[in-house]
Amino acid sequence: MDTVTPGKLNHFLCPMICVRKVQNKVIVAISDALSNRSCNRPIPSKHFLSNKNCWAPILTRRRLEPIGSRFLSCYRNSRLLILQSANRTGLEKHKVRILKQKMELLGINCHDSCIPGNYSNLFCPKCKGGRSIERSLSVHIVEDADFAMWRCYRTCCGWAGQAFADGRVTNEGMNIIFKVSSPRQITAEGIILEPIGEKLIAYFGDRMISEETLRRNSVMQMAGNQGIIAFTYRRNGVLIGCKYRTMEKNFWQDKGTEKWLYGLDDINEATEIVIVEGEIDKLSVEEAGFRNCVSVPGGAPQIVSTKDLPSWEMDKAYQYLWNCKEYLDKVSRIILATDGDVCGQALAEELARRLGKERCWLVQWPKKDHSSCFKDANEVLKCLGPNALREVIETAELYQVCTINQLI
Repeated sequence: MDTVTPGKLNHFLCPMICVRKVQNKVIVAISDALSNRSCNRPIPSKHFLSNKNCWAPILTRRRLEPIGSRFLSCYRNSRLLILQSANRTGLEKHKVRILKQKMELLGINCHDSCIPGNYSNLFCPKCKGGRSIERSLSVHIVEDADFAMWRCYRTCCGWAGQAFADGRVTNEGMNIIFKVSSPRQITAEGIILEPIGEKLIAYFGDRMISEETLRRNSVMQMAGNQGIIAFTYRRNGVLIGCKYRTMEKNFWQDKGTEKWLYGLDDINEATEIVIVEGEIDKLSVEEAGFRNCVSVPGGAPQIVSTKDLPSWEMDKAYQYLWNCKEYLDKVSRIILATDGDVCGQALAEELARRLGKERCWLVQWPKKDHSSCFKDANEVLKCLGPNALREVIETAELYQVCTINQLI
């Protein structure tokens, strides 16, 4: 023991382990002892590997015996963990291969960057990325590789689906909102949210939405990730759902919760309300002075259905309207401020069919240039300001009059 030099790694032949392969591994056990897991008295961190006195209690045969025997146990456990990890990795790779094969059958060309836990932007096989040929299809394989999901974020496409690594059938279609049959209650702690940070406050600031508006609407962020916005859906102040959005405009919703209008508490006593197509538009309308505004939770349809209205039990795509029926029944005037594109117009028609066209008004988005109009509330807010957005909402026309004018 005279060769022990403070401040250096010292190698010894363990008296309990005489196998050459592991004789130097006793260093691990000694380090373990120094971290207070095998030494009875606490050792200050400032003495770690630097104070000669702190070595004395462990460099005896009495101390090395339990350390050596415990090391053999740790060594066996480590080998077992390595084997288990290798098995899990092999199973995960197998499931990823299955998922990619299923998606490729639908025309989704997955590449090597499509790995569990990541989001990949690919070309949508349905809309081909539109005129701009953008990578509009967001593909996500969950971390355990049990299933993959995708959605095209071009408004006029909305193709979405899920593929499973087991025998379950692949789901795919237009504007699917994934949900499970049994709703559950959630809490901010359960879904791990935290107050919105400076990065996202700046992001919203660029869109003319103030920090005060964000706080009042309980806009949060996913814990540990300042790039993921969490729009919390609340009823009577209680968290009932959550929708996530990245700064790259990828969306997903918390699974297993019923669908509601976003901002429900703001129309609790209202007789006139504004309905918009997205959470950011709801915040934008508030910046223009209207708090009595709600947003639909999902995307817009591509076209207006030619079928008769289904019963409320079968009206799955618009279940959020039926869930909010007691709020909407009290309203005498509804201003529809959906997006100005074809899909937004289709959504306005579907909402008016269900809410009653006689009590609906429709906003007319102002001209951007000689050939196009502004798309939505946030675009008007950013480009023209809150007063202009307020005027657009206040001058909305009776829905039936608008539709007649469009036909002329």
